[in-house]
Amino acid sequence: MTVAQRLTYTDAYEQLRRAQKPGAGVPAYTRWVNRSLARYAAAFLASKGVSADGTTALSATFSAVGLGLLALGPISWWTGVAVAVLFAIGYVLDSADGQVARLTGTGSPAGEWLDHVVDAIRTPAIHLCALISWYRHDPVRDDISSWLLALPVVFALVAVGHFMSQILAEQLLRARGVRTNVASDAGPIRSFVNLPMDAGVTCWVFVLWGAPGVFAVAYGLLLIAHIGIGAISMRRKRRALHALKNQETTT
Repeated sequence: MTVAQRLTYTDAYEQLRRAQKPGAGVPAYTRWVNRSLARYAAAFLASKGVSADGTTALSATFSAVGLGLLALGPISWWTGVAVAVLFAIGYVLDSADGQVARLTGTGSPAGEWLDHVVDAIRTPAIHLCALISWYRHDPVRDDISSWLLALPVVFALVAVGHFMSQILAEQLLRARGVRTNVASDAGPIRSFVNLPMDAGVTCWVFVLWGAPGVFAVAYGLLLIAHIGIGAISMRRKRRALHALKNQETTT
């Protein structure tokens, strides 16, 4: 009998509740909403014998359905709500797969690689599918100006750049023995400052999809926030890597 089969839902949930990652600086939605929902999902899936890779596959499936609906469905309120819910479920499961790995012992470097590959595809795909839908339905004739079609392209580039910055800096620091998950003393304020960078916010902004003009304004403001906060984050990571190099030189 495997660990996953021995675990009950209650046991699994209690183990996860006692062993959560530090939350300092983590964007507010991820910190207080998504991680909490992921605990319930991970406990349920682990109690049913679902592996970490299986959870990643479920996350990818929900996201893929949402992407297909966004790209090929009508620009309407029901489409936006459905897309937002599907993306949000995919994001919950994206957080849950690591927790399932810890509970069941099914984590592996290959599993972590798969998780990052799915994220690397999903991150730009959200914006590119929005672009496809705008292009197909030509909403520029009514509610938004044609230059706004550039927004999803820019957003995809910014999102991929920030994702790569986060992942690569973490791996480079970890490879040199620097812990990257140590809680800071920033408190909850930084979590709210980073809220525009939260993947959950990107998911839920699509509830406005049925009103192209309103969506474009909210989406554009979100992009501006991504550019500003992302630039600060990248500068901080580059300084940390420079400091590490200086330490290695003087050692």
